[in-house]
Amino acid sequence: MRILLVGAGGVGTAFARIAARREFADLVVADYDLARAQHAAAAKDGYRAVRLDARDELATAALLTEHSCDVLMNATDPRFVMPLFRAALAAGTHYLDMAMSLSHPHPDEPYAKTGVKLGDEQFAMAREWERSGRLALVGIGVEPGLSDVFARHAADTLFREIGEIGVRDGANLAVTGYDFAPTFSIWTTIEECLNPPVIWEDGRGWYTTPPFSEPETFTFPAGIGPVECVNVEHEEVLLIPRWVRATRVTFKYGLGAEFIAVLRTLHKLGLDRTEPVSASGVSVSPRDVVAACLPDPATLGDKMTGLTCAGTWVTGTGTNGAPREVYLHHVVDNAWSMAEYGSQAVVWQTAVNPVVALELIDSGAWSGAGVLGPEALPPGPFLDLLTDYGSPWACEERAPTSQH
Repeated sequence: MRILLVGAGGVGTAFARIAARREFADLVVADYDLARAQHAAAAKDGYRAVRLDARDELATAALLTEHSCDVLMNATDPRFVMPLFRAALAAGTHYLDMAMSLSHPHPDEPYAKTGVKLGDEQFAMAREWERSGRLALVGIGVEPGLSDVFARHAADTLFREIGEIGVRDGANLAVTGYDFAPTFSIWTTIEECLNPPVIWEDGRGWYTTPPFSEPETFTFPAGIGPVECVNVEHEEVLLIPRWVRATRVTFKYGLGAEFIAVLRTLHKLGLDRTEPVSASGVSVSPRDVVAACLPDPATLGDKMTGLTCAGTWVTGTGTNGAPREVYLHHVVDNAWSMAEYGSQAVVWQTAVNPVVALELIDSGAWSGAGVLGPEALPPGPFLDLLTDYGSPWACEERAPTSQH
């Protein structure tokens, strides 16, 4: 399978390093910065590097055709989803991404009603993708991605009826030498944390709340322990209800008090804005300035310690008719991912899942046409292959009355 990988940042580079160990993958790595593309392509002899502006649909479609690519793998931030999505459709290739098209809050009641939801622009083109016979597999990172696979696995094998599906993300990662150093793209983190979080409920549908709402203490496995988690806008809440029956679907992120305070300050000062402002005669996006002032998360691996955990907490009635509560999860130790792949834990955990998905598509174990989320496809082959990659997942039984 020939893959056009667009985006050679931390996740894109980790993707190339993981794919280099699998026989099915032949990569063309594209980035606006050719040097970054060359660095990622160095993961394996034969990988090629090219310069590409991800906003240029015609150039992207031409590149897909020129290199006879089977699929476009989008490893850029969400700003570039739609031009890459349209380019893959125009070129007649499959498409995968790890973050979906951007949302726009409701103009009058942003903390009660949804406006344009995450992925709405992509799902609006589902018929075109179905007619093309090609697959657009959206949200196939770790969250969204593996978390959605967990939700489908729980529905298929563990539960008769599901009350809540709650994606819960937490870590005990620490970065030495910095007062403040996010371990993932600050641009994307600002987007998902300061937008109105979305919740789905049966009979009510999708609705929104204020940022950082409904705080709860969730106990994470592998020694991470209790972490305060809050509602955050995330794709799983928009994807899971389309294919999995549940009474409620939520996403909560273990941000920590300091991180929330920084995000609130950025918002208060207008530094979360993406619209350019004029500063000393230069037009610049405040959010881009914030990102430029912080260390690149991809470079922090040798300064990081600890574990990151992504998972899906599910409650309801088990297959035996009794109440059941489980937490399906995937833990990555930064020391392991650095030693094995030279990539820090958070970006490695994100990147491994689309590689697994592409191998399943290449083998025919996963197939389809149209715009599909990970939960639309059988979870068993994915979970088995993820374990084969040397990164097993786990299912923790919890007492149904436990406090989380």
